[in-house]
Amino acid sequence: MSKKNSLARRKRQHEFDLRREQAEKEKKEKKLQAKKNKMKVDRRDEKKKGASKFHVGKKKLKTKLTALAKAKAAQAMEVDK
Repeated sequence: MSKKNSLARRKRQHEFDLRREQAEKEKKEKKLQAKKNKMKVDRRDEKKKGASKFHVGKKKLKTKLTALAKAKAAQAMEVDK
């Protein structure tokens, strides 16, 4: 029997494929949940009379550069002489 058709190999490959699909599914769900958490409701129009709609926007994320990242960015911005 050839290597491709051996039962043990097919069984292992099938289990590997199932585990990989399950991991991808979980990763996708986690990503979707993170995306939902980023969304927030903007209630600035709620105070106005007759306003019944909510505006959905993304939260602003503040990022801080490390000293190493700042140095690399500064080096990249320099003009070669």
